[in-house]
Amino acid sequence: MTLPPHKRTEQGAFRRERADSLAKNLRKDYREFNKVHGNTKLGTLKEESGETSINGVRKYLREKY
Repeated sequence: MTLPPHKRTEQGAFRRERADSLAKNLRKDYREFNKVHGNTKLGTLKEESGETSINGVRKYLREKY
């Protein structure tokens, strides 16, 4: 599965997804978020899974469901 296009910051690093991003907004780029309620925040999923990155949360969701 290919990753969606990412944007770089002015310093050249890839932009990080914010912890208050909602699952319903992440669904268009990451299909794993179809498995959770749309109003669930990325930060909540990070805490639940013990992961610090969006890729870690995606892996957690694939294994959980």
